[in-house]
Amino acid sequence: MSLFRTMPIERSIKDTEDPAHRLRKDLSAFDLTVFGVGVIIGTGIFVLTGEVAREKAGPAVALSFVLAGIVCGLAALCYAEFASTVPVAGSAYTFSFATLGEFPAWIIGWDLILELALGAAVVAVGWSGYAKSLLDSMGIHLPHSIAGEHANFNIPAVLIVVAVTTLLVIGVKVSSRLNAVVVTIKIAVILLVIVAGLFFIKAANYTPFIPESHSTPSVEGLKAPLIQELFGIAPVSFGWFGVFAAVAIVFFAFIGFDVVATAAEEAKRPQRDLPLAIIASLTICTVLYIAVSLVVVGMVDYRKLNIEAPLAEAFKAVGHPGFATIISVGALAGLTTVVLILLLGQSRVFFAMSRDGLLPSWLAAVHPRFGTPYRATIIMGAVVAVLAGLIPLSALAELVNIGTLFAFIVVSIGVVILRRTRPDLPRSFRAPFVPVLPALSVLACLFVMLNLPVETWLRFFAWMALGCMVYFLYGRSHSRLATRDEVKIDQ
Repeated sequence: MSLFRTMPIERSIKDTEDPAHRLRKDLSAFDLTVFGVGVIIGTGIFVLTGEVAREKAGPAVALSFVLAGIVCGLAALCYAEFASTVPVAGSAYTFSFATLGEFPAWIIGWDLILELALGAAVVAVGWSGYAKSLLDSMGIHLPHSIAGEHANFNIPAVLIVVAVTTLLVIGVKVSSRLNAVVVTIKIAVILLVIVAGLFFIKAANYTPFIPESHSTPSVEGLKAPLIQELFGIAPVSFGWFGVFAAVAIVFFAFIGFDVVATAAEEAKRPQRDLPLAIIASLTICTVLYIAVSLVVVGMVDYRKLNIEAPLAEAFKAVGHPGFATIISVGALAGLTTVVLILLLGQSRVFFAMSRDGLLPSWLAAVHPRFGTPYRATIIMGAVVAVLAGLIPLSALAELVNIGTLFAFIVVSIGVVILRRTRPDLPRSFRAPFVPVLPALSVLACLFVMLNLPVETWLRFFAWMALGCMVYFLYGRSHSRLATRDEVKIDQ
């Protein structure tokens, strides 16, 4: 019962054809790309731009988006090779099981549960805030006790999670069609921001492009980036350290392309479509992020940017509140697709872990009519709905980020291992410059992780410790590999 027993790739692929666990293959390259764009363009572009510009990087927030895009690009190439070679639901969890072994795979799966479930809950709370604001502008005022960040029980947040969960149970193709419509709306809104905002840019707002670094209470103590504490550097905001710290936060804006890999089993032609969708969605969103960030800091002095709704408030500041209403509608649409696709990815990881026996196997049942993992979807939807109803919208992006970066590191290492252990596997897409590119990916992700606050590392270790307990108390003995090993010994 080795902790590093691996799941044979052939067995994983064969499991996808088991009638009891077979998912319907409905997604094209376009569907997958729209999924990627749908989840990437959301909280990051509508909220984080103002926060990191005002508190961390100033106008140089555009550089932070460039650097975060490069880090994600390196990992994306590794994901693309893995997804085309092992087209099985579960993303980094499945890839780890095939290369590093069961216990590392469990750690990654547990990590993805944190990333996707918590991310979906936080975004649902953000959706509630935008919905309340939009209804207020229409003369419909919801009580603070049931809507918004400080609600006692956030009913709109719960309702959006329930609605999205229902869509995912009915079918991934239905979800993808709705997603395509909503993504079109929010891209149109973002293009409007870029084009209209060009007319209000003031060159003086770009000076200084990288503000001089200085110490602030927001980066002291446990809130200080780990790298500054390790090397005895006085915690500061702005300057190049501020740009790097901003990278660790805006990284949240890029989470999504990896979710494309979780839908591998539902792709019509995974070997071709998955790499194309992963790389295309990341490229499109990186260009849009850089453009939006440059326009917003050019419209308004970074010190005066609104943190909660920077895009909308920027247009109010230049005397065009009508644009702000349109942007709010786009933000509402954008956050809807983020919740949908994060829940899609979460349910597929949960499904894959249950099918492997690391979680109760009855959770891996597929609906006979809809062809979706309905039990895993409903249970995770219920958990996220409760979290969204009870938790306030707070600075949890860092906790989601550290989990994602950790997964990126494991995938990058796994590509090198699989190239050496299974050179015979057909690879329709091969990441270039292996092992140099995966090594750069690992180093880049580790550097970004080190720029996250100390308190984020402490929370991450606490979650991982809880995951280890669950694995040793349940997962290790119930794993399909453990059961089959025991049968062989008895015979």
